Amino acid sequence: MAAARARFPAALRVALREVLLLLGASVFLAMTARISVPLPFTPVPITGQTLGVLLTGALYGPRRGPLALLAYLAEGLGGAPVFAGGRAGLSVLLGPTGGYLVGFVFAAALAGALAGSHRPAWLRLAAMLGASALIYVPGVLWLAVVGGHGLGAAVAGGMLPFLPGDVLKAIIAAGVTPAGALLLQRSGVRPR
Repeated sequence: MAAARARFPAALRVALREVLLLLGASVFLAMTARISVPLPFTPVPITGQTLGVLLTGALYGPRRGPLALLAYLAEGLGGAPVFAGGRAGLSVLLGPTGGYLVGFVFAAALAGALAGSHRPAWLRLAAMLGASALIYVPGVLWLAVVGGHGLGAAVAGGMLPFLPGDVLKAIIAAGVTPAGALLLQRSGVRPR
C-alpha cells in the first residue's frame, strides 16, 4: 500500500508533464500558424506550420508528436484561434486546407520515427523531406475534392508553389533538431 501511494505522485507528475508538453507544442504550432501569407491563386496560404510540425515530430517522437498534433487540432476544432490566420472551427477542417491539417498528424509521426537527433544529418533531412511530402497526400487530395477542379489543379495550386519553402523548412528543422533535443533532454524530456 505504501509503495502504491509513493508511486501515485510520481505517476501524477508524469501525467502532468505530458499534458504540459502537449499544450506547449500546441501553443508553438499556433504561433507558427500565425506566420501566414495568403496567395492570390490558391486558398492554401504559406505558413510556418510545416516547420512546427516537423520539429514537434522530431523532438517529441513518433507517439508524442502525433498526440501533440491531435491536441492542436482538437483546440482548433473547439474554437481556439490556432489555425492559419487565427482561424478555428470545423469549417477550417472541412475547408480547402483541412487535408493538410490531417496530414500534419502523419508527418509528425514520420518525423518522430526517423528524424530524431540521434540520426545522421542526411537521414534527418531525408525524413523531414518525406514528412513534408506526406502532408501533401491528404492535403492535395482534399483540396481536389473541396475545390472541385480536379487533381491537376490541386497539385498546381496546393503543392508546387510550396515545394521550395518546404525544402527550406526541412533543412532548418533537420539542422536545429539536435539543439532542440539537447534542451529537452536537460529538462528530462526524451522523445517517445
